[in-house]
Amino acid sequence: MIAQISNRSIAHFDLDAFFVNVEYLRNAKLRGKPIAVGGQSGRGVITSCSYEARKFGVHSAMPVKLAKRLCPELLIIRGDMDKYIHFSNLVTEIIRSEVPLFEKSSIDEFYIDMSGMDKFFGCVQYVMELRKKIIKESGLGISYALSTNKLISKIATNENKPNGQVEIQPGKEKSFLAPLPVEKMPMIGKQTTTLLRRMGVETISVLSQIPVDMMINLLGKNGIELWRRAQGIDDTPIVPYHEQKSIGTENTFDTDTIDIHFLHKALGRMTERIAFELRSNDKLTGCVTIKIRYSDFQTMTMQSTISYTANDHILIQKAIELFNKLYDRRLLVRLVGVRFTHLVSGSYQINIFEDSREIISLYQAIDSVKKQFGEHLLFRGACI
Repeated sequence: MIAQISNRSIAHFDLDAFFVNVEYLRNAKLRGKPIAVGGQSGRGVITSCSYEARKFGVHSAMPVKLAKRLCPELLIIRGDMDKYIHFSNLVTEIIRSEVPLFEKSSIDEFYIDMSGMDKFFGCVQYVMELRKKIIKESGLGISYALSTNKLISKIATNENKPNGQVEIQPGKEKSFLAPLPVEKMPMIGKQTTTLLRRMGVETISVLSQIPVDMMINLLGKNGIELWRRAQGIDDTPIVPYHEQKSIGTENTFDTDTIDIHFLHKALGRMTERIAFELRSNDKLTGCVTIKIRYSDFQTMTMQSTISYTANDHILIQKAIELFNKLYDRRLLVRLVGVRFTHLVSGSYQINIFEDSREIISLYQAIDSVKKQFGEHLLFRGACI
């Protein structure tokens, strides 16, 4: 069966080794070395790694301990989420200014609907120009692929990293997939790969020849979708990018703890950090959620609606109040998290009964210092 030919033109943009490349921009001495961004404790995992490190088998989500065994010279550096968000937003705004419809599928990946552009400048030329603009304005490396659907574009991008650019012509989807190992196909994990290889199915070409009824018997309802994908068929729509609906952070401790004073401080620092992010983006929150994961991995959450605000002293007080209500098992705590939802656009909300000119000026000064010198250099005393 020949894959359906679509008049859609979908580009997949992927910022090459995004976290690592941002670190390169901060410190050029890191270039050419096997480095990884991730947790520096024994329980940490790799967030991203350079292509030099990947030659040793290091990859994202790998435990740091294992990565160091594979590559003893691996340099682990602590990431800077503020910088990553800044560069991600920068690229997002460039794309937003140039195309009418796009999907931001992660912090460093984008799907762009180029359908109809062939009538004007040509899809290939337009995507190439957009890539050049992103590289020029961000300094980041980027790869892309252009095809008739999201599936083919994503796989083709992955196959042409780093600094790759490729077009899969309409009608060539199935032949492009044919020689690739089955594990290259999204939806196929380790267990499915093992099952298929035991059957002698090692390439997507062989997979595409299995009758759909047999695929259903093997994999249930997922067998139908996997069969379609093996033919190069994917009708998944572009989900238009919208502003974030929530903001949050979590902290997994190096050692499980029952120290309430320590937990209060950790929550205070986390809440202060994302409250500053709210104010930086001119956002207010109307709901605070606290998350606790105990040492036995049982996870509990509690939330509370509040008057819209982005003020540290209000949000920290509410976060600790919720934590005290939620923490009732007196077991060791492995993780705590805080999340703000019900976000709306807005700036500092003055409380005529509590706020003074001094408090307003203090917040303005705090935010000015953090934006100029970095938020990690200034914390509330109660959070240290």
